[in-house]
Amino acid sequence: MGVSGCGKTTVARLLGERLGWEVAEADSFHSPANVAKMRAGTPLTDEDRRPWLASIAQWIDAALAQGKPGVITCSALKRRYRDVIVGGRKGVRLVYLKGSYELIAQRLAARKHEYMPSSLLASQFEALEEPQADENPIVVSIELSPEAIVDRVVAFLQAGKGV
Repeated sequence: MGVSGCGKTTVARLLGERLGWEVAEADSFHSPANVAKMRAGTPLTDEDRRPWLASIAQWIDAALAQGKPGVITCSALKRRYRDVIVGGRKGVRLVYLKGSYELIAQRLAARKHEYMPSSLLASQFEALEEPQADENPIVVSIELSPEAIVDRVVAFLQAGKGV
């Protein structure tokens, strides 16, 4: 989880490759209307996000029901969003890719995204509610390389017998 440009997709792909787990990109769960709003530079509302989060939760539930481990990216900026997708699901861990506004703005300026303009970064940081200790997050600084981030996440999962 984390704001746009923190490295969710890159880290998820590397983590999935390392562990042999399926990877899903939460951006692919957005409705065309949500994509159009973001492309126009309009932040999504909680109402816009409700069906998107429900779809992500369904993907997680299906993976759990099949006993298949997986990684799914999601901004999950607010606690109530994380409650929908993580909730009381056993075995689901939250990885928070934490970085400064300045570093992430720099990264966004250097990349091209299909519909997420860098102008929405400020609204994402305004909405961000960092995960609390009771959510048992794995918090990793994005100042590390993607490979080092994956090393840390795997080490946390192995220490908690999650892998």
